[in-house]
Amino acid sequence: MSARLGVLGAAASALLVYGCSTGSASNALQSAQGASATETMAMSATPARVDNFMLVDAQKMEAHELYRMADDKAIVLVSTGVGCPIARAMTPALKALRDKYAAQGVEVMLVDSNLQDSREAIAAEAKEYGIDIPILMDSNQIIGEALGVTRTAEVFVINPKTWAVAYHGPLDDRSDYGIQKAVSKPFADAALAAVLAGQPAPAATQASKGCLVDFPAREKKAQITYVKDVAPILEAKCVACHEEGGIGPFAMKNYEMVKGFSPMIREVLRTDRMPPYNADPHVGKFSDDKNLSPAEIKTLVHWVEQGAPRGEGKDPLGSKHLVAAEWPLGKPDLILNVPAYTIPASGVVDYQHPWVANPEKEGKWLRASTVKVESRQGVHHVLTGYLTDVPQPGQQAFENKWGVSLGGYAVGAESEIAPKNVGTWIPAGGAVGFQTHYTPFGKEVTDHTQIALYYYKDNEKPDLVMHNSVIVNNAIVIPPNDPHHQETGYITFPHDALLYAAFPHAHYRGAMSDLWIRYPDGKEKLLLSLPRYDFSWQRDYTFAQPIAVPAGSKLIAHFIYDNSKRNPANPDPSKQVVWGDQSWEEMFYTAIRYRWVDETSKHMVDYDKGLDEDRMMGMLDSNIDGKLEKSELKGQLGAQILKYWDVLDKNHDGFIDKEELAAMQKMMGEQHRRREAEAKPAAAPAAATPTAGGK
Repeated sequence: MSARLGVLGAAASALLVYGCSTGSASNALQSAQGASATETMAMSATPARVDNFMLVDAQKMEAHELYRMADDKAIVLVSTGVGCPIARAMTPALKALRDKYAAQGVEVMLVDSNLQDSREAIAAEAKEYGIDIPILMDSNQIIGEALGVTRTAEVFVINPKTWAVAYHGPLDDRSDYGIQKAVSKPFADAALAAVLAGQPAPAATQASKGCLVDFPAREKKAQITYVKDVAPILEAKCVACHEEGGIGPFAMKNYEMVKGFSPMIREVLRTDRMPPYNADPHVGKFSDDKNLSPAEIKTLVHWVEQGAPRGEGKDPLGSKHLVAAEWPLGKPDLILNVPAYTIPASGVVDYQHPWVANPEKEGKWLRASTVKVESRQGVHHVLTGYLTDVPQPGQQAFENKWGVSLGGYAVGAESEIAPKNVGTWIPAGGAVGFQTHYTPFGKEVTDHTQIALYYYKDNEKPDLVMHNSVIVNNAIVIPPNDPHHQETGYITFPHDALLYAAFPHAHYRGAMSDLWIRYPDGKEKLLLSLPRYDFSWQRDYTFAQPIAVPAGSKLIAHFIYDNSKRNPANPDPSKQVVWGDQSWEEMFYTAIRYRWVDETSKHMVDYDKGLDEDRMMGMLDSNIDGKLEKSELKGQLGAQILKYWDVLDKNHDGFIDKEELAAMQKMMGEQHRRREAEAKPAAAPAAATPTAGGK
């Protein structure tokens, strides 16, 4: 009985939808039912071949790239939309089709190109109707346009051998306006069976009966030109990197250059490789957002698809000679030279830990910094930290002695700029330590990296103090051939704070990353989502407004790792992967910048120690319940804890709680300090104060 009521409800909804959208329900039904399949499909041509694209699933916020599915036997894309009764009604049949062919190498995904459908609305609809199929958000509409989508419930069967559309039509003949009937023609099922058998798919004999999808840009078909429409977008959003001396692979210096690269511009926009800003626009707002707007994306893609016409008038880019500035923030107050390092042509280079003496005789408030790397191919990253004591000649500046950060660099990273009236205190004297990761690339080169520091003026002392920390999990273990392995880490804030920025970092197997806040009352909010983590482009993501982090809140990071052959960057999918410094190993590392709410430059606090107290629990407690159980322990650290489990679990309740873990950490710290004291060399004769050193 309930199923029948559901059908009646869907039918009534269909009448309302079509009555409201086209005038009278009877006219809408007559016009749709009276049209032949050929006439309806002709509204927008189906492409013979589907070009690559990447879209994000609204439910799991994970990216799906079409051409990474080349090992499938067939791929099924189905247009959908929130509130469409036909799309809702087809869900059980579509899930049955997926389940029938899943073992035969068939993937099924929904595509939502409706401008009115938000991520939250799509996810809510999926939850209500039990849709456990990925729903890809085509918010810019360029994929739905290119496929020739006209209505929801249109099925596209794609052959990955050729990327040809083998079938375009309805799922079956069950759904219609106002009625549902038994299936007599399973069109999509027959098409899939044919494709898997290597035969041509039979064509549908009727059109899809879904809800019309509005594609205003496709219907408008505006004439777009380089001079009038495209060059202004490129100058505003792209030329800063694509200029002479910039980090882009070519300079957008005139129409001829841009037109020559126009097919690639279309490709990198469809696959979301450019602009290199991986924060999903559906989650949060960021002050350093480099994304193009949907209108800008459609303008560029449509321009390429129209043949990249120049238009009349002077070339806006050709009339200017744009050259990248040596220091993008202007003349520095201080330039520190990282000790030169010769990167060999091949082999493995361990992390280097050089240092330079801080020449400042007075303490300074740091407002910005820029790391300028000479060998972009050979330098993977540079981290920095203030050292209170100047190391001895030949001594390395290891991170356990570091204080505040003075900035850093990773592939694709830019300058670090503090918000107005917020700064980092750098004491006088001491030294600056570096962690440098060099990667041989076939040619021996000597790198001379520099870091530029920009201070607040003496009469501009900031009132607020910036801090930096990291959510880290060095107990990660990634199984071989696993395309979707998740790891979790968190830190707990002991006092009220404001979060300004986050910088996720992994290596070649990193596939997705996000950052959540769990408030003391248990409620959670997604702050940052990187549906496709890109090792080649790493950066800070600075929130448009600082995020309030009440005392007792947890910042929770997740990483998904793709250790399968589908990951084109994967060095070896057959290997189990653990934490390690080198890029073929892995990391779980999300750096954060924040400040304590009740701290000012006149009233400094020492709350960071409290932040560190919970760090080990946050590394190992994967279910985030505040205690450790045996099943959560992995890696070397986990093995050590398991070895002494009965000793550490003092109350023998089967768990290690916060107090028991703290006792273990205290014991480990005492052992470490004893070893350091025993290994400490005799004092050297007095000598001149060194200015640089390390390895």
